[in-house]
Amino acid sequence: MEILIIVLIVFYIAIFYFLKMRPEKQRKKEQEEMKRSLNPGDPVTMIDGIVGNVCAVKEKTIVIETGADRVRLEYATWAIMNKGAAVDQAAN
Repeated sequence: MEILIIVLIVFYIAIFYFLKMRPEKQRKKEQEEMKRSLNPGDPVTMIDGIVGNVCAVKEKTIVIETGADRVRLEYATWAIMNKGAAVDQAAN
């Protein structure tokens, strides 16, 4: 009986790891790689919904240009939601 309880606990921990923790680590790794690969001219969407193109990439911040009047805003890199094709859909 005691062995069964231990096996069940190990089983639940393994299920929790593979269903919750591992996918979260992979998403976090993909986000970090995306932020490192930003270049001037890349379209991005910020977490507050602002869509623009990257003008400059600094160590902990980026400068984006939005709209036809070319307003430039400086954001922390953690505020980037996504880049690329998803931005095109948000702009339409």
